[in-house]
Amino acid sequence: MVLLLLFSVLALAFANGANDNFKGVATLLGSGRASYRRALIWGTLTTFLGSLTAIFLAEKLARSFSGRGIVPDFLVGDPLFVFAVAIGACSTVLLATRIGFPISTTHALLGGLIGGGLAAQGGSISVNALLGTILLPLLLSPLVALLLTFVVYRFFRFCRQKLGVKRESCICLGQTEAAMAVETLPAQERSMSNTSAASIITAPKSTGLVAHLEGCKAGYQGQVVGVDAQRALDALHFASAGTMSFARGLNDAPKILGLIVAGQIIGQEIGIVFIALAMATGGLLAAKRVARTMSHEITEMNEGQAFTGNFVTAGLVLAASLFALPVSTTHVSVGSLFGIGAASGSAKKKAIGQILLAWVVTLPMAAALTASVILIAG
Repeated sequence: MVLLLLFSVLALAFANGANDNFKGVATLLGSGRASYRRALIWGTLTTFLGSLTAIFLAEKLARSFSGRGIVPDFLVGDPLFVFAVAIGACSTVLLATRIGFPISTTHALLGGLIGGGLAAQGGSISVNALLGTILLPLLLSPLVALLLTFVVYRFFRFCRQKLGVKRESCICLGQTEAAMAVETLPAQERSMSNTSAASIITAPKSTGLVAHLEGCKAGYQGQVVGVDAQRALDALHFASAGTMSFARGLNDAPKILGLIVAGQIIGQEIGIVFIALAMATGGLLAAKRVARTMSHEITEMNEGQAFTGNFVTAGLVLAASLFALPVSTTHVSVGSLFGIGAASGSAKKKAIGQILLAWVVTLPMAAALTASVILIAG
């Protein structure tokens, strides 16, 4: 029975990895900054590290998703209950992954706990515990992500335009008598003004200048640092994607661990290691369909928009993990993509509608499947 319970929980971790591991790096593929393989490896590695780090922060989230306080205490450690919840949530997530819909493992787990609590003999659920500690953060998190991404992207774009930073821009620092930015003039303007192809703009005794890349290279004497704006953005984009994937592993692994804690199958530390390995395996073997949906079918995005989405998502999920709030990393990441689409006007409404429908169906489907397992096996 212990092996059967462990297998069912690790199957859920595999399904979680297949549906969720690519979400943190979807913007890298969607914006064209990385291939599917490169993005997948980066997302899997950082998710794995986040999952292992959950060893130090897992206790409160694991306890929340063990069922304690939601269902009667006599059900929490019951092997049939644990097995049914794992199978119900796993089946729901695997089905969504097969179709290519990014859904929430958190919602599937919650649905399993509710379905199992209602179907078990003498079982029940605590509505107050569900509303106060779990459902409220789950419902608010995607809205917060959407609104925050919308605002932050508009702010970042305003700052970029005011500073005049473009793809080929760089930031030059140092002491000089004349800082020069070189720009190429159109042929018609050169003939009218009788100037050469290069126009030199001087800024005497400047200690810093945002200029075009050629201007930094050619005319900024005494240069200390020259940062290519495009390369800097790419580095920040990869860092934000890795941080988001790390945060996802940190937040999701303890939720799955909750079933191991409830069933007292193995110790928490070794349980986290097994879950991290199963999540990584699921992501490497079965992430492609969800990756396509996340990267291309929600909204079109450029590098700046993609970075903003990851920046907001990583911050929200890390904060939620530190305070042991059971947010859905799926809802936060997809909510950020919705915010990008709203800010840029490129949201694909049909795909968004289908994803929202899948979100609505997730919890009752997992509840029904879990209840079916209990009724059949019991």
